[in-house]
Amino acid sequence: MKIRLSAPLPTALLFWSLRNAVTKSALAILVSSNRERQRQHSAVAQPFVVIDKETTELFSLAPHGTPSANLPSMHRSKFFRIFYLLLLTAAAFAQNPVIPDAPPQTTTAQNAPINKALPTLFIIGDSTARNQADLGWGDHLAHYFDVDRINVANRARAGRSSRTFINEGSWDKVLAEMKPGDFVLIQMGHNDGGDLAGTKPRGSIKGIGDEQQQVTLPDGRQELVHTYGWYIRHYIDDTRGEQANPILLSLTIRNIWRADSNGTPRIERDMGYDAELVQLSKEQDIPYVDMATVEADHLETFGPEKTALLFPVDHTHTSAEGAELNAESVVIALRNAHSPLVAYLKTNSPSK
Repeated sequence: MKIRLSAPLPTALLFWSLRNAVTKSALAILVSSNRERQRQHSAVAQPFVVIDKETTELFSLAPHGTPSANLPSMHRSKFFRIFYLLLLTAAAFAQNPVIPDAPPQTTTAQNAPINKALPTLFIIGDSTARNQADLGWGDHLAHYFDVDRINVANRARAGRSSRTFINEGSWDKVLAEMKPGDFVLIQMGHNDGGDLAGTKPRGSIKGIGDEQQQVTLPDGRQELVHTYGWYIRHYIDDTRGEQANPILLSLTIRNIWRADSNGTPRIERDMGYDAELVQLSKEQDIPYVDMATVEADHLETFGPEKTALLFPVDHTHTSAEGAELNAESVVIALRNAHSPLVAYLKTNSPSK
């Protein structure tokens, strides 16, 4: 028998319950109350913790206070191992799938000069691609390429959406560096679900049509906001205008898990933009590189607890090790897509 706690349970509640040695009765109450929370918050991702019968009985041996005083010595190490894993899981998964703020950018590396005699691979995106000195995957990509034959230029900016990367002038700076024969990896979307107006106006309208909305910015200026697809087409058209090669890239995976119909943990594979990117790829006749599936496959082999170690801040931003894994996933996805960029990869770069 297994008891499944389908979150969202607040981390503090889970910690309190475990610290006070959750008994079978208390677990039943938690499961019941959590099901009610699920009905009230059906749009929230449902991560989970699994506690088997043996573990439940083990916790019931420690009814009060510090467990080591009440448990036989043979059970203590197992108790604390389970306790640690449950807390780690709770910290990773008891989060709503909201858009976290990008960490303060205090150590971001300066853009390196581009060798104009070589083609350049530009990366445009948000903090998942460029975050501090080495927490974005774009800063881990160059070592997979033969940089004597191609430049790898990470031009992503933390906190930007498909809309604000254009409106704040970042895209114009990339265009100023671009030349015929270059490549642009376009990965936008993590911040596009934000507000259209308000104190942090960076969201785009969902979809790929021609819908638009006039909004008032915090400084009183008016802005005409377009759809996600409109902004992506803007990048594609401008890149083609420079006789360069646009490439659409799926978004990095968030550390959000759900149980499938068999109770197996499955990580979120699409935060809502894959269909739009695939459609735009077909409509515009440009490559779509699905790094998200590669990354998700890797993370599911790790499992929830090990994956949590790669996301120390929130469900979106990785550690340097997580960024390296994402860069590797991009390389494998480029190979899977038979991208012309494969010709510039080192021979020992990963293929699966």
